[in-house]
Parts: sequence; C-alpha cells; structure tokens
Amino acid sequence: MHSQAGLDEEVKRNFWEDLDEVVRGILHIEKQFIKGDFSGHIEETAGGYDVVHGRFNFGDRNESGTSLLDIAKAFDLIVANSCFQKREDHLIMFRSMVAKTQIDYLLYRKSYRGLCIDCKVIPSEWLSTQHRLLKIDLEIKRERKRRAVYCQSKIKWGALN
Repeated sequence: MHSQAGLDEEVKRNFWEDLDEVVRGILHIEKQFIKGDFSGHIEETAGGYDVVHGRFNFGDRNESGTSLLDIAKAFDLIVANSCFQKREDHLIMFRSMVAKTQIDYLLYRKSYRGLCIDCKVIPSEWLSTQHRLLKIDLEIKRERKRRAVYCQSKIKWGALN
C-alpha cells in the first residue's frame, strides 16, 4: 500500500474498493496481515471502533483514518499499532520539519489476537527516507504432530498352559 496524500477523491475511492476486494478474497483460515501507508490518522480514542482499536495512538482522526477503521471493522481486523502503549518515538512513522505523524498501519485478523505481542516504530536516523520502520513481533507456536501409537494386544503368558 502506498500514500494517498494529494490524490483526488475518485482515486482514493478506487483504492478502498480494491482493498475491500482483495481482503474479501483471502480465506478465513489464512493468517492475514495488511501493512500500508494509509495517510490516515485514527486518533487515540476508539470512538465507536472499540472492537478494532486498542486505544493507544497518536494524532487526530481524519477521513482516511475513518476509512481504515471501517475496513478493519467490516473484516474483523485489528489495528496492531493501537494495541500497545508506546512513547511517542515508537509511534511516529513520518517526521519532517513541520509535522510528525503516524500514517503507516498494520492490520491483522481479530481471531489471531494472541499472536501479536508487540508493534512499534523503530526510531532510527539511518533510514534514507523520512519514514521509519514499523515492526511487529509475533509469537507463532508450531503445532506438533502426534505420533501414531499402534497398540498391540498384550499376550497374557500366565494364562497359557
């Protein structure tokens, strides 16, 4: 996904419709993670989006942020960035002389809530752009296959004559 800043309304609408179509095409049994520069701000308060918003964020909600929350709500996705309380350095993705914003978001299926154990921005001056790295920590447990145990009848030797 990439930024929608400065695009006309039809292009933005097409983006949200395309995203909707892509998400609908993903099977529910698949682990789904969506990361993108949505040029949205979802605000610190959930404001009607409690099921998808973890109440930790930065900035004021804008139209793109509302669209992002609507998509998340429609497809039972959670905004990972909003689930963990962080200091400002670990929330801000884009920093310039005039602004600092949180516009990159990572969404995942609500049914996999236990997988995500942390999500934050890596504050670094080493990146060549003004965007910072968004990192998610997952705890994925491998299911071990049980070995088949073939039971053979025990011979009761004491019963033999």
